[in-house]
Amino acid sequence: MAESANSIHNSGQKLAGKVAIITGGASGIGEETARVFADHGARMVVIADIQDDLGNQVAASIGSHRCSYVHCDVTDEEQVKNLVDATVNAYGQLDVMFSNAGILSPSDQTILDLDLSQFDRLFAVNARGMAACVKHAARSMAALGVRGSIVCTGSVSASRGAPQRTDYVMSKHAVKGLVRCASAQLGAHGIRVNCVSPSGLATPLTRAALASMETPEEVQQHYAQSSRLKGVVLTPKFVADAVLFLASSDSQFVTGHDLVVDGCFARA
Repeated sequence: MAESANSIHNSGQKLAGKVAIITGGASGIGEETARVFADHGARMVVIADIQDDLGNQVAASIGSHRCSYVHCDVTDEEQVKNLVDATVNAYGQLDVMFSNAGILSPSDQTILDLDLSQFDRLFAVNARGMAACVKHAARSMAALGVRGSIVCTGSVSASRGAPQRTDYVMSKHAVKGLVRCASAQLGAHGIRVNCVSPSGLATPLTRAALASMETPEEVQQHYAQSSRLKGVVLTPKFVADAVLFLASSDSQFVTGHDLVVDGCFARA
C-alpha cells in the first residue's frame, strides 16, 4: 500500500518526492538548505551557482541520486530560464524554488561615497536575478499546475536603514517588494511566495566582508551583539530550517510573508 501523506509527514520527510532548485547553493545558507532538503526526502535538489568546484563538491557529498549541480549566473535571465527548463525536463516537475543567490559590494557604500558601478553589479544579482528566478520558476509551476513554493532570501535590512551598505539594504527592500507582488499575483495559481530574513551570521560571504576577523567564531560574536536572544548563535542551519518550513506543507496557508530569523534584532 502506498504510504499516506500523513505518515510521510510524521516520518520527518517534509519534502518527500519534491524537486527543488537552490540558487547560491554552493556555500553558506544555500549549501545548508540543500542538505536539509535532502535530509527531508527531496527527490532531487538542484544546486545552482557560479562556484563550480564548490557546487560539485556539495552535490557529491549529498549524493548524485539526491543532488546535482548546474552552473548558473542569475544575472543572465537566459541561464535562469535554462536552469528551470533543464530541471523540469530531467525530473518532470519543479516544486520548490529557493532564490538565495546574493552578494555584497566590496566597499562600505555609504550614500556620500556610493559607487554606482558596484551598485549596478549588486542589484543585478540581488534584485534582478531574484526577479528572474521567481519569474521562471512561477511560469513553470503555473504551466505544470504545480502548487509550488517559492522562497527568497531577504534580510533584516529590508525593514530598516543602516550606517553603511546602502546598495545591499536597498536590494533587500526590493526583495520584500517582489515577494509581496508575486504572492498577490500567483495566489490564483496556488503558488506561494515568501521570504526568509536572517540577521547577520557567519558565512563565507560575510567572513570575506569582515576580513579583519580571523575565525568564524569571531564573526559569530560580532553578529551576536545585535541579538537580544542570548545563549544561542545564528547559524545557516537555523535559516535552512526556516526555509524548510516555508517550502513544505507545514506552511501551506502562508504566502506573502517575511519570516525573520533574527533573535529579536537589537540594532536601531
